Amino acid sequence: MAKEKIKEYTNGEITVVWKPERCYHAKNCIHELPDVYNPNERPWIKIENATTEALQQQVKTCPSGALTYYMNNETNQNMKEDITQAVVVKNGPLIVKCDLEIEGIDGEKTIRETRTSFCRCGASSNKPFCDGTHKKIEFVG
Repeated sequence: MAKEKIKEYTNGEITVVWKPERCYHAKNCIHELPDVYNPNERPWIKIENATTEALQQQVKTCPSGALTYYMNNETNQNMKEDITQAVVVKNGPLIVKCDLEIEGIDGEKTIRETRTSFCRCGASSNKPFCDGTHKKIEFVG
């Protein structure tokens, strides 16, 4: 297995880590901090153009996980807080095991504790959550 390509950019206080193979170019970074992220320049990340706090907030919005960060003065150099387990159920939902705050497209937030089942079949009348419709429509996946 080939080693994952990783690039790091630091301002001395924070290090932003970029894993290009994970990036699917949602462009959150470019839209949120255009003075930092410019794919037409090299290096494309100019970390000195934002505060540490702004970088932390932006990196947390990266949907693919291609961008992460760690604080240089911390011994546990990992942005992850806890490992969350996600289980794909054959012919059923995606079950995410953790406490979640889910923000809907209307901005409304829902708190789900312990585990949440997300619809994979597309037929739920309670999207994004599973309502068991996959059984009625004999979803295969």
